[in-house]
Amino acid sequence: MKQLTIGIILILALNIACNPPKTTEMGTPSKTYSFLVGTYTDQEDQGINFLRFNPDSNLFEAKLVAPGVNNPSFVISNNAENLVFALEEDMSQTGGNVMTFSKVGDELIPIDTIPSYGDHPCYLALSPSEKFLAVGNYTGGNLSFFKLGEGNKLEYLQTIQHEGSSVNTDRQEKAHVHSTVFSPDGKYLIVADLGTDKIYTYSIDPTKENPLELVSEYEVIKGDGPRHLAFSSDGKTVFAVQELTANLEILDFSEGVLNSRQRLSMLEEGFQGGVGAAEVRLSSDGEHVYVSNRGEANTISVFGKNELGSYKLIQVISSGGLMPRNFNLTSDGKYLLCAHQASNDIVVFERNTDSGLLSPTAWKVAVHKPVYLFPLEN
Repeated sequence: MKQLTIGIILILALNIACNPPKTTEMGTPSKTYSFLVGTYTDQEDQGINFLRFNPDSNLFEAKLVAPGVNNPSFVISNNAENLVFALEEDMSQTGGNVMTFSKVGDELIPIDTIPSYGDHPCYLALSPSEKFLAVGNYTGGNLSFFKLGEGNKLEYLQTIQHEGSSVNTDRQEKAHVHSTVFSPDGKYLIVADLGTDKIYTYSIDPTKENPLELVSEYEVIKGDGPRHLAFSSDGKTVFAVQELTANLEILDFSEGVLNSRQRLSMLEEGFQGGVGAAEVRLSSDGEHVYVSNRGEANTISVFGKNELGSYKLIQVISSGGLMPRNFNLTSDGKYLLCAHQASNDIVVFERNTDSGLLSPTAWKVAVHKPVYLFPLEN
């Protein structure tokens, strides 16, 4: 009996040595992803939300952190994540509003509110130096420029009014600034104007009273309606979403001048419905580009980069809801979260980090008219 027991112990010891138990690495907690969520509001108990997602613990929840903010459709943070900037997309004699908050944990504490100097502000961008903030005012057809001053309060510097129109009389009857994006080196600000069918490039001179000066204008194909823009990490390429025609245009950028390199449709062959291209995001390695499409499509289009540096459409997938106005990738690129304005939800896709392809999941959380997702690290 004693020999049998010793034999069993030896067999178990050998089995454990050859097949060690599969355990989570000590000191490596599961990843929780956090996002600020901008929304459109219909009542006082709505506003800016805070979103948490942990796939390992099946956590996916949204929490209201700034109620009473009117249409905070765009919300961003500085790198230290102790300051948050948000819009109130509204109209008045001085336009909408730009709000600054102090972020302490999950709490947003108001610091200041100033006018955007243009109706219905729809886009915010913080310069790489975090000294300047640019605001695109959609209905106002202009952009405003601010600097971050004493006490983390914004100080107004400049407003530039765009003039013009284009061929779509319903949407392009006047200038409609839709995005303001800083180049990675902070030397330029590029501005997409859906109404004039142009992308404007401004140089930035921090020493001047009016820091912005027009350098060039790039005219897209009439009726395209440029909406959102994204730079490659090296600042040499710009990806432009053409909202009205659902095209992705890829442009070379050098010394403030844009030149078209590629123009790609976001649509599956044979699609005949209404479109409304919205957001564009790049994977961290620049190998894949993602663009959302609203209208009757409600899809996300995925583009892959080949050995020659060109891109091609590799996937068109249902966004999982209605009106995917905005989406974003997690910091590790493993997931894509998509916000649906019309179906009032945010859904999650798994992302293959090699192929770039997306797969739907069952994760979904209800949020009132979510229209912007800004990822946080802490």
